Amino acid sequence: MEHAIRKRINQMFLRDRRMAQIALLALWVTLGYVYFAMTAQTTDTSVRVALTIGVGAVLVFNSASILAMIRHYEEDKDHIYGLDIRHLDENRASKAELARRDDESLSPAVK
Repeated sequence: MEHAIRKRINQMFLRDRRMAQIALLALWVTLGYVYFAMTAQTTDTSVRVALTIGVGAVLVFNSASILAMIRHYEEDKDHIYGLDIRHLDENRASKAELARRDDESLSPAVK
């Protein structure tokens, strides 16, 4: 695969990985805040246990799924991002062609 495409694939993967990590961090911060805000408001032990189990399950399963997604994207990034790049380039080329046609049809005929 040529160097320019490889560079674009790596940039797209790094951007997606960074966004997934930010989303995961936001999930942890949000659920942590909610957990501590709610446990401070309740005195019932069974509610605290249920809240702890629920928050723990959500964090474990969502963290595992996001990390698995990142791992899968890294393993198959040539295929995933290669398709994206090809479609982005085709879309850009077709838009440029439409713009060129519009410019030609709007320009006055000089004779």
